[in-house]
Amino acid sequence: MAQGKHKFKAQRPGGAKKQQNKPKGPKRGGRIIAPKKATVVQQQKLKKGLEVAIRNKIEQEVTQKASTSLHKRLSVLKTPQGKGGAAGSTKTSSAGPSK
Repeated sequence: MAQGKHKFKAQRPGGAKKQQNKPKGPKRGGRIIAPKKATVVQQQKLKKGLEVAIRNKIEQEVTQKASTSLHKRLSVLKTPQGKGGAAGSTKTSSAGPSK
């Protein structure tokens, strides 16, 4: 071993740079996969928007009819959306059960 020069590792071009610490394994988080049929996605989005609008309109009509039929004023409260988002109905009335 006394003969010859030492062998060195191959260096990156552009000087000595630090190695990047890339995490091994799969990336965290959700994946977004592009849809194959963009027109179907647009139709579904439109349908969802119409369903929401119809449901809101029906809720308004029901609360209006309920407020006109009661002798008390009906107050509608919206519950805050939490993490779960699985709350029952989003509207409640202040008119409780009578004793």
